[in-house]
Amino acid sequence: MTDIDPGIDLWERFISGSSSAFSELYDAYTDILYKFGMRYSADSDLVKDCIHDLFIDLHSYRGSLAKEVNVKFYLLKSFRRKLHAAHRKSSLLNFKSWHADETFGINAFAFSVEHDMIMDEKQREMLDHLAFEINQLPERQREILYLRFNQDLDYEEIASIMQISVPTCRTFIYRALKQLRGKLEFGAIALIFYWV
Repeated sequence: MTDIDPGIDLWERFISGSSSAFSELYDAYTDILYKFGMRYSADSDLVKDCIHDLFIDLHSYRGSLAKEVNVKFYLLKSFRRKLHAAHRKSSLLNFKSWHADETFGINAFAFSVEHDMIMDEKQREMLDHLAFEINQLPERQREILYLRFNQDLDYEEIASIMQISVPTCRTFIYRALKQLRGKLEFGAIALIFYWV
């Protein structure tokens, strides 16, 4: 598991019944969840609805929640499950696609506007090339790289979220990095470790 989650004190106050802790928890993690959700769906309203539903559930069931959790991991995992269910439900109502459930997954990778503002032309070209090569990877590898390097989750946490074994998770990352190393120069590969 990763280092001790800085939100653990906040979490303990929340499940003990503090209403101010609930507000602080919401404020602390809403942006993280929103960015995470937008990696999976282009529907901003759907993502916001799922965040609100998640916090309503947390408030309703806080008496039965575990005390010792990695808060960020717990919220990301719960939120991903809720977003997937909402996506499946909305797909069932979409008569254009009968198999839309299979399309749930991480969106194509792109660097943010902030990255574009601070990079010079050569670095921007390297980022564009890195983004292109990451987007050539299978969806599950892209998702694992995102969870590992953007969300800073460890192998056990990623495996739990994606419902795969830890060795499989390690293999996915190893193969993804090996494939990227074969197509990119070292400087571009190093940028993935600063992917925020």
